[in-house]
Amino acid sequence: MGTRTRAGTRRRTATAGVLAGGVLLALAAGGMPAAASLPAGPGASGAQDGSSSLVMVLDSSGSMGDDDGTGRTRMESARAAVGAVVDALPDGYQAGLRVYGADRPRGCTDTRLVRPVQKLDRAAMKSAVAGVRPRGDTPIGLSLQKAAKDLPEPPNGGVGTRTILLVSDGEDTCGTPQPCEVAEQLGKEGVGLRIDTVGFQVKGSARKQLECIAEAGNGRYYDAPDAEALARQLQRSAQLSSDGYRLKGERVEGATTADRAPAIAPGQYLGTIGPGEKRYYAVDLDAVSTADFSATAVPQPGAAVDSLDALSTGIAHGAGDSLCGTNTAHFFQKEGATPLTSAVSRIPSEGGSRGCDDAGRYWLVVERQSKKASDAARWPLELLYGVEAPLSDGVTPARSRPEYGDGGKEAALPSGDPREVRGGSGFNDARELGQGVWRDRILPSQTLWYKVPAGWGQQVRYDVEFANEPTVEGGSSTYSYGATQLFTPARFPVGGSGEFSSTAMYDGRPAAIRMGSVPVAWTNRYESRSAVQPVHAGGDFYIAVTLGAKAAQIAEHPRIGVVLRVGVLGDALAGPQHGAPVSTRKSGETKADDGGKSPVAADSSGSGGAGWTGIATAAGAGAVVTPIAGLLFVRSRRRPGRRTTRGSA
Repeated sequence: MGTRTRAGTRRRTATAGVLAGGVLLALAAGGMPAAASLPAGPGASGAQDGSSSLVMVLDSSGSMGDDDGTGRTRMESARAAVGAVVDALPDGYQAGLRVYGADRPRGCTDTRLVRPVQKLDRAAMKSAVAGVRPRGDTPIGLSLQKAAKDLPEPPNGGVGTRTILLVSDGEDTCGTPQPCEVAEQLGKEGVGLRIDTVGFQVKGSARKQLECIAEAGNGRYYDAPDAEALARQLQRSAQLSSDGYRLKGERVEGATTADRAPAIAPGQYLGTIGPGEKRYYAVDLDAVSTADFSATAVPQPGAAVDSLDALSTGIAHGAGDSLCGTNTAHFFQKEGATPLTSAVSRIPSEGGSRGCDDAGRYWLVVERQSKKASDAARWPLELLYGVEAPLSDGVTPARSRPEYGDGGKEAALPSGDPREVRGGSGFNDARELGQGVWRDRILPSQTLWYKVPAGWGQQVRYDVEFANEPTVEGGSSTYSYGATQLFTPARFPVGGSGEFSSTAMYDGRPAAIRMGSVPVAWTNRYESRSAVQPVHAGGDFYIAVTLGAKAAQIAEHPRIGVVLRVGVLGDALAGPQHGAPVSTRKSGETKADDGGKSPVAADSSGSGGAGWTGIATAAGAGAVVTPIAGLLFVRSRRRPGRRTTRGSA
């Protein structure tokens, strides 16, 4: 690799203590240059389920025998880099190795699988790459075709990330099949396939071809001007594959028209959606319950997207063309795809006089909007549909809480030494956090997930701080971004409403983002602001933290440090009703803190119920309770005899 920018590193180190009281400085100083020292990623716990896999395709053509500038051949550096990747992958992960140009001095069919894709055997993988000698031509297109067949399909109809990781020091020398055309075809054929490319000391047309392959194959191009960069970029690609979003749900494919929509009950579901498609799902609603619907699209991390590419959700009635509500989520950046969640509710009006208040057949609608040059692959789609029963007869809910109050951007948050934590891959395995300071590490293009329990009357307030990092040569002039998003227990994105901003520019210097919610109140559902209306039930709030794809051109360490300062403000109340007493559970306790009990569990027993995690208390006789993914979904047919109270308490 090129020489480190020592002056830039010193400058950033001086800045870190100013921003974060030394926490980010300490984090950066403890960076991990060696793959073996990296903590297991969120994929580690699910590595043996067989849903994700990786095949490395290694260039073994004659040019790989050239000196890489350090006195070693490019092949010797590639062997060391592959060994570092193997050491960093989780136990049981499915990985294999294919080479081309290793068997004959000439030949455009010279591609061979030297290690089948199977549960990781580190010693066998290292032995396989050690036996490779550079000799021949560069049949990249054919090798990609073969590599796609090397990857096993996820078992039991599952969806996982199947990664081809191509390492090359030059362009295809065979011409047929054309590598970019192969990558485009493979990228469109299946769900979950990505092709990442690493260019080892490449320039000009060779680099352009590798960039084309990655973009067409739903992946990323990583530039490696030297051996150190090669090891770093290979680790990033491989770990991004093994840390992929863990999808959960019952398989169901939505229909393209309302009249053919499959009927679904409250629960969690999995489907797919292509560019420009609209999908319908049929549900039956009563006249008094709130229906919550969210859709999370999971493209390959870093795949090509436009800033205005979008995912929309809606709830319709009548013939399916009259909308009761709609919501649209955009990427709002062009660096590369991340998980995208849109959510919408049908909330009966206080007077019950609107058309959308009637009982009957409704349709949940999801639509994907993509620009022509954006990722054309089908995306996995995770749906969450829940129904909240009304409050019990005679219960008067507390006033709505539309203001941030003490939880604004200047709120005092926990300080002190951070505790190590490893974020999850998505909603389903989000790592639970309590109040405190937490330290994690994130890859470029990655999103890490956490959950924070908050009960009635409480609000989640947190800061995300991206660490001071030594930069690679030329990295100081490159800019990426850090981002965060807060979601309610029903997976509604909560906007900052002018109080908070969800993104910050990142160039290796420390960068901080502040985010939070208003207090949880049942009557918030009748407020109009997008930062208030969804915060109407207690439960697990989700924090997503994202680092932009271009950070791979900036930071010297494979992962970038991140610190979260998390506060759960306010006393947890025993229920949603007016005058509810304070819960006996200590504010901010988590399952990790108290042996499996959370404040929300305690709050669920209060009069009137507690939203998404304790709603069974409010349902009354005859309610149907269906536990899905840790949530309780309820249907109720009773019209509540209650009064609502709006406005700040």
